Amino acid sequence: MDLYELKEEQERVILVGIQTQETEDAQESLDELEELVKTAGAQAVGRVVQLREAMHPGYYVGTGKVEEIRMAVRALDATGIVCDDELTPSQMNNLERELDCKIMDRTMVILDIFAARANTSEGKIQVELAQLRYRAAKLVGMGNSLSRLGGGIGTRGPGEKKLEMDRRLIKVRISQLKKDLEQVKRHREVLRQGRKRDGVMTAAIVGYTNAGKSTLLNTMTDADVLEEDKLFATLDPTTRVLELSGKQKIYLTDTVGFIRKLPHHLIEAFKSTLEEAKYADFILHVVDASNPQRDEQMYVVYETLKELGVGDKKIVTLFNKQDRVYGEEIFRDFRADYVLKISAKTGQGLEELKQVLEKLLAENQIYVERLFSYQEAGKLQLVRKYGQLIQEEYTPEGIAVKARVPADVYGRI
Repeated sequence: MDLYELKEEQERVILVGIQTQETEDAQESLDELEELVKTAGAQAVGRVVQLREAMHPGYYVGTGKVEEIRMAVRALDATGIVCDDELTPSQMNNLERELDCKIMDRTMVILDIFAARANTSEGKIQVELAQLRYRAAKLVGMGNSLSRLGGGIGTRGPGEKKLEMDRRLIKVRISQLKKDLEQVKRHREVLRQGRKRDGVMTAAIVGYTNAGKSTLLNTMTDADVLEEDKLFATLDPTTRVLELSGKQKIYLTDTVGFIRKLPHHLIEAFKSTLEEAKYADFILHVVDASNPQRDEQMYVVYETLKELGVGDKKIVTLFNKQDRVYGEEIFRDFRADYVLKISAKTGQGLEELKQVLEKLLAENQIYVERLFSYQEAGKLQLVRKYGQLIQEEYTPEGIAVKARVPADVYGRI
């Protein structure tokens, strides 16, 4: 029997976008799509943008533009195209029939990156759930691509055999994954309750993908979380303790990065992870200050937080990557309670951040000034463990204490 060496060649794709009056600049969106494609392991060899009033219901772009794309695919020796929006089953089917090449959309590429990056069992469950929901919706329109054994981007994750499942089997698998995810959610809830019982507050680190969230967590807590100059470098949330002055501490939780046009399947699947922001006491919003599109990225983050039902939380916005900012720039975020300029890489501004966190903790604590009898000395342990002991004096009558403690601890002392 002959053995053949299989070599996966880098895919060459053409990026296709629509510019309407209502949407943001299509070229900026395609710049980000190019980054996504590069992260997924393919190469963008060209781009086509069409100015239209609305997306074409049958082909995404107009029929004349389809012809232009066909010629570009041949001229640039491309293996496929990636559309900047989520395609309907009929759009995908029609484009595949007309262009006879691999058709992908933004959602497919993001799911592919997530599949490659998921390391924990929870991450893998969430990715597979999102992929199956996406594929269930596309099953009608997948056409020839269902039977095509392809390599490269858009095909990672649960595996090719999943594409050939009928709706019934996908439904059964989705049901099973939901049960598994429910268990993970319960486990996460137990951990959250445990942290609450400890009386330690939590700050969720949120932000656009590649804003420097993992670098911040690593620098402040030695968390040893993967950090790369890539989109979605980390998917799985990590919680670490940050020690502050006066033996105070706060939990910092890293979350998955946000992105514009974040597929709904992903928000649904990653809700248990993203809910870390919902149940946190404070939000640390990390912004890449060196990115020209930072205002749009901040808008995306706030819109995603709104969708998750995160409101009425104190927000500290951190304009990160100051080591890459040249000249004097004014950084503003009118939705934030505090705004700081930092560099998680060099450590600039991190002492100020700790001071802000201490201030936030103090705002959520009750000032106590009282005399404990020596029989009540055990209560001092609660103050030491969960609060901030400002002054302690031993007198003949008892122990005179000045301290700040969380509300639940105040009730116990």
